[in-house]
Amino acid sequence: MDAHPEHAARIFHRCPICHTALSVSRIVVAEGPLLECPNCGQLLSGCNAEQYAAALQMWNTAHGTSPQPRAARRYREVVTRRLRKAEQLLGRRAGMKLLDVGCSSGALLAIAKDMGFEVQGVEPAHEAAQAAIRAGFQVHEGYLSDARYPSGHFDVITLFEIVEHLRDPIDVVAECARILKPGGILVVNTPNAHSWSAETLGGQWEGFSLFGLGGHISFFSPRSMGELAKRTGLAVEWIETRNVRLTEDKSSPAKYRALKILGQLLAYPARIATKGHDLLVYFRKPAK
Repeated sequence: MDAHPEHAARIFHRCPICHTALSVSRIVVAEGPLLECPNCGQLLSGCNAEQYAAALQMWNTAHGTSPQPRAARRYREVVTRRLRKAEQLLGRRAGMKLLDVGCSSGALLAIAKDMGFEVQGVEPAHEAAQAAIRAGFQVHEGYLSDARYPSGHFDVITLFEIVEHLRDPIDVVAECARILKPGGILVVNTPNAHSWSAETLGGQWEGFSLFGLGGHISFFSPRSMGELAKRTGLAVEWIETRNVRLTEDKSSPAKYRALKILGQLLAYPARIATKGHDLLVYFRKPAK
């Protein structure tokens, strides 16, 4: 148990998924050791509120999370594949309503609109939200809890690279469940804290970086995603992981290339074992 008074400034003292008291893990990052839930395995940052707020400022720009031009084609392919899977699970039909939570400047909304979805977004970062609005999208500037969408309104809700930034993921996912139609799909993408990448690199893994990735504080696994579903009244409909990275160090090009090739060879076994570092989960709201 970690109950020392000098740690009172930490933003987490209990697991935000199952409310279990936390212990100190063996994984050490720049802010200190990560914390671990002994019940569901969730890993959590030991940062304080000031560090967290400062890290989040990375996303308060007009560009937001829009991909760089050289990555735009790959981004479109990935988003399209993920949304096609949601369509497959739902059974494609005209006029499906999609909400992107944390829509930033609207990159995903543009792709979803091209696919035929009726799209809306939510974004708390002012500059990014205004960029999406200027692009013609209907976006609520603020938090999901303040948007007051009607119950059972959306067919698909996306939370891509969002839950790892949240102090209270239960509240956000429960609100998503409320505003989903019965049988609707919530799609969540986040780094997999129990991946081979995380297990190999430990505190050097990029996925654990608070400042490098703009506020990563909560680190999920397939196990803790199951707990999240149980506590929000959702069901895990589909889960997959992709990709293995065995080094973040590019100082030795030959070693980096060799480990990159090894990671590519391990990609398929990682998918089978759900040990890839990109975790994608489709939750379904039970039908009435």
